[in-house]
Amino acid sequence: SPHFLSGTNIISMFVALTVEGIIVLGMVLLLIIAGLDLSVGSVMAFTGVAVAMMINKGIPVFLSILAALLLALAIGLLNGFLISEIGLNSFITTLGMMMVVKGLMLVISQGKAVLNMPASFKAIGQGKIAGIQYPILIMIVLVIVMDLLVRHTRFMRQTYYIGSSELAARLNGIHVKKIKMLMYCLSSFFAGLAGVLITARFGNASVTLGDNTAMNVITAAIIGGASLNGGQGTVLGAFLGAVFMQLISTSLNMLSVNMYWQNFVTGAILIIAILIDAINGKRKTGRKVIA
Repeated sequence: SPHFLSGTNIISMFVALTVEGIIVLGMVLLLIIAGLDLSVGSVMAFTGVAVAMMINKGIPVFLSILAALLLALAIGLLNGFLISEIGLNSFITTLGMMMVVKGLMLVISQGKAVLNMPASFKAIGQGKIAGIQYPILIMIVLVIVMDLLVRHTRFMRQTYYIGSSELAARLNGIHVKKIKMLMYCLSSFFAGLAGVLITARFGNASVTLGDNTAMNVITAAIIGGASLNGGQGTVLGAFLGAVFMQLISTSLNMLSVNMYWQNFVTGAILIIAILIDAINGKRKTGRKVIA
């Protein structure tokens, strides 16, 4: 398409990227510790509905955003507690939490979108600096900060030890449970932040958001070098994986490809990414056995 590399299209692509580009930052940390969070899409939608309803009830915008993000953190804390303290499986736990949060959102909203957001709130998602919308700037700052933290801080580097061998990490004095709980809190926080930003961007809160979000960000993180087996991955790599997924989506839209085929392509990419991850895992295991 002759319009693909136009400035307008590039900006539009990055605006669309902000949701999954922010959520993937938390998902890759969970994959590094051999965890998973399928509830991020529901948390995003729930947070958007919560902040919109509180604002419509007259609560100040700042307090509404703060309260909504605290709700997202509480969900992450509950996920982390059930998985790290009780020892439940991360897949089943977050799958159940996904349904619980989505059900709660539908109950409090009565299944309806929340409309009529004030201009002061919409400015958060629609305002610009030098022609670049705030959500894009927030996403870029978060990517840089999280990548530096994971690369250069002792605390965040411990996630790799946990993902490689949780038992070995515990024997070496690493507070495994505390770190795992924090990672689940971060995952939910980023999902909540994405929910606030997308609600501000559209000026309303939709109850249908987030259905495929978890699968998309998991795919992006694996494409970016993370592994379902834990112990590997980078924040920058995961973000670039999200950029790649957005490039695919934008390209298919510009070529007017049927949306059902778009779901097919996304699913196929996920299967291929997991297949490559499994092959790489077997190769590494073979090297260890030979060694």
